[in-house]
Formats: sequence, C-alpha cells, structure tokens
Amino acid sequence: MLKIVVVGAAGKMGKEVCKAVENDSELKLVGVVDKNFINKKLSELFDIKSDLTIREDLEDVLRTTSADVMVDFTHPSSVMNNIKTAIKLNIHTVVGTTGLSSENLDEVKSLQENIKANVFIAPNFAIGAVLMMRLSGIAAKYFPNVEIIELHHDQKADAPSGTAIKTAEMIEAAPAKTNEKETIKGSRGGEYKNIHIHSVRLPGLVAHQEVIFGGQGQTLKIRHDSIDRTSFMPGVIMAIKAVKDRPGLTYGLECLLEI
Repeated sequence: MLKIVVVGAAGKMGKEVCKAVENDSELKLVGVVDKNFINKKLSELFDIKSDLTIREDLEDVLRTTSADVMVDFTHPSSVMNNIKTAIKLNIHTVVGTTGLSSENLDEVKSLQENIKANVFIAPNFAIGAVLMMRLSGIAAKYFPNVEIIELHHDQKADAPSGTAIKTAEMIEAAPAKTNEKETIKGSRGGEYKNIHIHSVRLPGLVAHQEVIFGGQGQTLKIRHDSIDRTSFMPGVIMAIKAVKDRPGLTYGLECLLEI
C-alpha cells in the first residue's frame, strides 16, 4: 500500500485528492500539509473520515510518515520548494499545481540527477481534457488557423492556464497574423507560437477550454468542460500509482494513456 502525503490539503483540489486517496484500497493517506487550518483535523473541515491533523512543516511530515508519494496542489509561488523538499528526501512527487515554466521543469530534471525520486507533472489531470488536447493536435494538421479560449474560476492564480499552453505546444505553429491592429490593447489575447490564447476568469466556472479551428467555409470546435473537481481525480490516482515506475520527470497525463 502506497503512503501518500497531500500538500495543499485544505484547498478545493487538495480536499478532493484526500477523499480520492481515502477511497482507494491501494493507497493510504498518512499526512496532510497546508498553510491554513493548521492543527485542525480533516474530519472537522470536510466530509471525510480521516482524523489526520493539518500540519505546516512539509519536511517534518514527509520524514515522520515515511511517505512514498507527495501530491502537490498548492500555488506557483510555493510548488518548486515543495518539489525540492520531496526530491531531497527521495520521495516521489505528483504535481497538479500549474504555472510551472520550462525553466522550472529543467530545474526539476537537474535536481533529480543521481536521485531516485521521480516527479510527475501534469497541467491537467482530467482525462477528457487530455483527449481534447490530443484531438486538437490532430486537427491542426488540417486546420492550421486556430485560437484557444480557456475559462476558469476567479481564484486561479495563473493565466493563461497550463492546459492552454500545453495545447498550443501540441499544435504545430499557426500561420503568423499580418496587417492586424488592436484598437484596444489586449483584445486579441496573448500570443504563443502564433496562437492567440484568451483567458476568462469568472466565479461559477471550474475549468473549461475551447479550441476553435477555422478553414475554408468551415470551423471546428473542440471543447472540454470540468464541471466538478472530481473530474480530475481518476487522472490523479492514475499518476500516483504510476510515478514510482517512471524514472525522472514525466510531463503530461497523456504519457499514461494509450493515445
């Protein structure tokens, strides 16, 4: 049975991860870490049976629980320090926190040299979202003109989303736009690899993305909607169980799917 520590356990995603781990017979939740609700029991905060107490000192929790896997759903400002702590202690890590740069990924790889701690990072753990990205990559071969609209709740810390960036990376570079003038700066969104990305942040949303392709006399829309955070849990559990067998850094849930 794998022993799991969840960091960011008091957050909306962390809560769902704790529940998912508790409900899996092959996993055991042994520690919960968060900067909020310190010394509170999980059972006092959420509809969960665990009487584990939320603690603040990640390194101490990882050491005292002899954890096999750390799961991080925190914030872009803290995730790298958490990864470094887990790697230092030779503990495998699954990361759902977004906002990591290519430089961050390179740093993770360098930290893993001569260390057996594996790291699994995914910009999106919803299997449907991964399929949406994959299908977008296929469509781009036939519809090179494309724009991405991503919509998230108003508390999301980064924009554009990691999913939008990953989608753009999976699409071959779109043709460059010419003779275009913005009368209101930013109205065409951000641009990555010649692909315009538009970010929407509103209360009531969870995580949504639409990829719109345009061709001669036609358009193609590929959309995914996470209407509840439980949509991410099958992918998270899949990554937790797989990370110990994937040396080094694995990036993207598609690595575990037969697509």
